[in-house]
Amino acid sequence: MAEILSAVLPGTIAWVETRDDRGGDELFPAEAAVVARAVAKRRAEFATVRWCARAALARLGVPARPILPGDRGAPGWPDGVVGSMTHCDGYRAAAVARRSEVSTIGVDAEPAAPLPDGVLEAIALPAELAMVRSLAARESPVHWDRLLFSAKESVYKAWFPIAGTFLQFEEAQLVFDPQAHTFTARLLVDGPWAEITGRWAQTGGLVVTGIVA
Repeated sequence: MAEILSAVLPGTIAWVETRDDRGGDELFPAEAAVVARAVAKRRAEFATVRWCARAALARLGVPARPILPGDRGAPGWPDGVVGSMTHCDGYRAAAVARRSEVSTIGVDAEPAAPLPDGVLEAIALPAELAMVRSLAARESPVHWDRLLFSAKESVYKAWFPIAGTFLQFEEAQLVFDPQAHTFTARLLVDGPWAEITGRWAQTGGLVVTGIVA
């Protein structure tokens, strides 16, 4: 499989990704308890993304340990480690780095397809709606509405571990650079940064976004 995250993350970050579910028999008891009553699809996603996380942590020399969801579902990484997980239909991935080298990571993957009706209007600020509609009017295969959703997810995943507060969709205003494959998020609330940048790609049937700060 082509390395999807290589399009949005620097080589200094350790990541593992897969298109297949695996790791169902490798959950720690505390992890298995989290999804004991979940449907099979949820258990598979949960196990596989943790398989990815442990494989990525091994690249840093960090021993395997339970990765339990904490506040707002954010993964509880080992001391001295920052990271991010993502999963969607047919894709699971995790990216990690040492806290001494990186303060936060946010990654998100979504199917390369239009958002369901009504979702764009629910997540986008007026300026973002105008931007997405302008970009969509060009002859481009990129699903800009889905990209906006993914980028906002990556912003939140990077924000929450540092700020410790929930970030609403309307509290970050994004601008895409179609040529550079980057995006800039201006935060509209007080927090660890006023602005942050990330990278995006549409490849392998996915829209994927990444932030490293």
